[in-house]
Amino acid sequence: MSVQQKNHRIAVLDFGGQYAHLIANRIRRLGVYSEIAASSASAEELSRFRGIIFSGSPFSCCDENSPRFDPAVLDLNVPILGLCYGHQLLMKQCGGKVGKGSVRGEYGRAFMKRVNPSSLFDGIDDEEPIWMSHGDMVLHLPEGFTVIGSTPDCRFAAVADETRKIYGLQFHPEVTDTPHGMKILDNFLRICGCEKTWGSRIFLEEISRAITQACAGRNVFLFVSGGVDSTVAFTLLNRILGTKRVLGLHIDNGLMRRGESNTVLDYMREHGFDNLRVVDAAEDFLGALAGITDPEKKREIIGARFLAVKDRAFGDLGLDPDQWVLAQGTIYPDTIESAGTEHADRIKTHHNRVDPILDLIRRGLVIEPLAKLYKDEVRELGVSLGLPHGLIWRHPFPGPGLGVRILCSDGTALPIPGDDRIGLEAIVSPAGYRASILPLRSVGVQGDERTYAHPALIEGKCTWEALDGLSTRITNSIRSVNRVVYRLTGTNTPSEYRLIKACVTVERLERLRTVDDIVIRALHASGEYETVWQMPVVLLPLVDRRGGSCVVLRPIVSQEAMTARFVPLRRETIDTIIREAAAIDGIGDLFYDITNKPPGTIEWE
Repeated sequence: MSVQQKNHRIAVLDFGGQYAHLIANRIRRLGVYSEIAASSASAEELSRFRGIIFSGSPFSCCDENSPRFDPAVLDLNVPILGLCYGHQLLMKQCGGKVGKGSVRGEYGRAFMKRVNPSSLFDGIDDEEPIWMSHGDMVLHLPEGFTVIGSTPDCRFAAVADETRKIYGLQFHPEVTDTPHGMKILDNFLRICGCEKTWGSRIFLEEISRAITQACAGRNVFLFVSGGVDSTVAFTLLNRILGTKRVLGLHIDNGLMRRGESNTVLDYMREHGFDNLRVVDAAEDFLGALAGITDPEKKREIIGARFLAVKDRAFGDLGLDPDQWVLAQGTIYPDTIESAGTEHADRIKTHHNRVDPILDLIRRGLVIEPLAKLYKDEVRELGVSLGLPHGLIWRHPFPGPGLGVRILCSDGTALPIPGDDRIGLEAIVSPAGYRASILPLRSVGVQGDERTYAHPALIEGKCTWEALDGLSTRITNSIRSVNRVVYRLTGTNTPSEYRLIKACVTVERLERLRTVDDIVIRALHASGEYETVWQMPVVLLPLVDRRGGSCVVLRPIVSQEAMTARFVPLRRETIDTIIREAAAIDGIGDLFYDITNKPPGTIEWE
């Protein structure tokens, strides 16, 4: 890195929030080099930076053991921007007050009105859509600060001390769901006096150099699922190290989509990759998953089985394991959701973060060339490597495959608070809808914390704007709910659902695989495949009054997978899916997931 770049860089203090590395990514995309620093970094360590950004956190700054920062940082005379938890922590340290607001929290879209002028908001409108994810809020400002933006539920959504150039935002400008967020961050860089010297060419050079150093004297093997992450990583490794030093393993774990393994193999052969081996291990995986219902346990088993099958394949090929290191197509959302950074909350264990792989990482036997990238950056890298458009823009598919889209249960219905039922009815009834809370749970993320809560079911007229608003109100208000679905079918009969005992079986997988195939074909036929960023299809351990298994459709739009919005499909596309799914034996009602991220993760497990 040049001296000039060192003099024009930004520090992002990591308090464990979901978006710390995304903030750094956004700053780099604006042409300024950024580094992640520990929240405990001293003022002396941070004095080398032109500006400092305080990230979010799963903690409450009102908690005694929540992460703090060196107070002397405030005396460095450099611009500071606090986001979410970082905003609250700054205000508390400067003498303000932080606590619980009059509402449970804000999760998802909100609208901010500008209150007072600020150079941080140069070039943005008087009313701006923004993205919220918080429980606590600032209740009283410190001396010297003024409010520069408010929402109906958050008076101090944006504050500034223009004299000291200290700013606080309760919302997240770094996510794509804050449309002018990049403009706000660019304004902050201008306030810091940063020159734009960083670019993608330097970034690719860094990745290439890191791979060469990490693999010195050793060969590399990589699990190639066929998704964009593993394919980009495989192509990159082949380009840098050569095909003689790289081995790709595609493991058919019995949890793939219809025709997935053949598609992967055909693509690799067409593009000259003769160093890919396909291993059929469906019996291994399905046998290990038999009778397992806990979602975390399923992920752990799948991750461990990948390594076991790899060891067997190495034996069959006569390879010395000591001469090979494991490469993974891990991207940053995988790491942060698995609590891979200090203070971060574990949202879910990714299959590439199970204990045996963590042990290999600690022993220096794993390289992850894409680990600091987000999906949009991986796709950009794929373009620079010459990968075809159709592959780069394939929908993301999780490493554990359908294993995380086939929900399981021991059949025990979980208690639902009576007050939440009443509160839910009070929200939907005035809008002319009916609602209930379903007796199962899914993973969510609210205020940088993991939640494991119930989905609410809404029934009534399909007006997407109204449903979007109701979804946000419900998840912001009902404590036992982190996700909302809309009933697409069976609307002429009363809703009546029963939780059943169900695990991963060939029969359930085939039902899910068939509906998933219907959905993919329908999206291609309607031209919506690239409009929708990803569309998980989820089989629930829930049956309707006719005994059919309920299925969730989850179409979303996103850019980097850290936030997402549900997207309405064309009515004709939905009708096609409903009609074809109805012909499948054992499939019952279809639900449409109308939850954004946050509060619901993209996948249900």
